[in-house]
Amino acid sequence: MTAAAGALDDLLARLAAGQGVLVRVLSTQGSAPREAGTWMAVWPDAITGTIGGGQLEFQAVAQARALLAGQGGAVPADGSPVRYPLGPTLGQCCGGVVFLGFRVVGAADAPALRAELTDHLAPVALFGGGHVGAAIVRLLAALPYRVRWIDSRDTIFPESTPAQVQAEHSDPVHSAVADLAPGSQVLIMSFSHAEDLDIVIACLKRLREHGDLPYVGLIGSKTKWATFRHRLAARGFTEEEMARITCPIGVPGITGKEPEVIAVAVAAQLLQRR
Repeated sequence: MTAAAGALDDLLARLAAGQGVLVRVLSTQGSAPREAGTWMAVWPDAITGTIGGGQLEFQAVAQARALLAGQGGAVPADGSPVRYPLGPTLGQCCGGVVFLGFRVVGAADAPALRAELTDHLAPVALFGGGHVGAAIVRLLAALPYRVRWIDSRDTIFPESTPAQVQAEHSDPVHSAVADLAPGSQVLIMSFSHAEDLDIVIACLKRLREHGDLPYVGLIGSKTKWATFRHRLAARGFTEEEMARITCPIGVPGITGKEPEVIAVAVAAQLLQRR
């Protein structure tokens, strides 16, 4: 089993071979193709990521390559903001203003860049290293999420994972709930219904104490959730508390039990809650 590489993985791999220019959207005014925080990396013969395409990206790529070629003066190389009016200057229909920063980066910058480009991503905690969990991780690696991927089996994970994914062995698995990042969206799909129930209970207790898990999704059927509700009620959880759990998970209307189909439905549901 392997996990797909995302843009950040491509950036880190290319840095090992040579310098590039990191181009980031620092801020915007009015209508713009991408939001602040968006980035791309420009290499002599390639581009990683995108800041929205069109004339804005075309000019930014040309100016970044000028920096790489030692042709200074076009734009500052220290990340200082450069103003791009989209309508009058570039002829783009957006009509707003984008401020870009340009920074020459190399192999020594890789550890800091990895942290810089993942810290702002929305946190997801995924319990379960099976086929569906792996499919979701592969998809989320291309979306604006950093994933904490947790399982009680320490041999279940692939040899390598995308840069924005942290694989973690936890036994008992539900003990990892206590130190999840505040604001984490939680997906529960372990290999065992007993483990699933323990994780749900740990999440409900954390919600009772801190209320800082905005989404807790449990994979399964309506029948599974009915059984869980009965067991949770016996443990003293109220109807209001149990209503915080989403089961089944995924946007309605997407049918199919293939792991990749389930992953698309689940990722879409997470994106709806951004």
